[in-house]
Amino acid sequence: MSDSISPVRTRELVTHSAEETVAFGRELARDLPRPCLILLEGDLGSGKTTLTKGIVAGLGAAREEDVTSPSFTLVQEYGGSPRVFHADLYRIESGRELSSLGLDDLLSADAIVIVEWGEKLWDNAPAPQVVIQMEHVSSEERRIAVERFDNS
Repeated sequence: MSDSISPVRTRELVTHSAEETVAFGRELARDLPRPCLILLEGDLGSGKTTLTKGIVAGLGAAREEDVTSPSFTLVQEYGGSPRVFHADLYRIESGRELSSLGLDDLLSADAIVIVEWGEKLWDNAPAPQVVIQMEHVSSEERRIAVERFDNS
């Protein structure tokens, strides 16, 4: 992503449970642009998949309990309008592996593309509309920082 693009809106909060993290994901889903690339960044277990459950459910693409981490399938598609693609780049180690996923095709569709371990995508993708950084505060609490970009 170009260093010259800076966020137009930022928001930070701490959630105190997985349920609050899911609820915040549902809230985020209400005003996502279409198409939209969302990069999720954070350590293992920081709540990226939990937040994604809320986003996907909030978009009406799947029930919260049907959203799981695509760590082994790498990309999961959820139906509906808009279509939602959930990618997990944790196991991706090279640009070649990344290009074999076909994310370029997903990004050109009128879809919401949510990418866990989004920091692995920075040099190989169009500019994201939303970057979400997550971190552990305690065993239940998560700090979530959301940056929205205007890439028009």
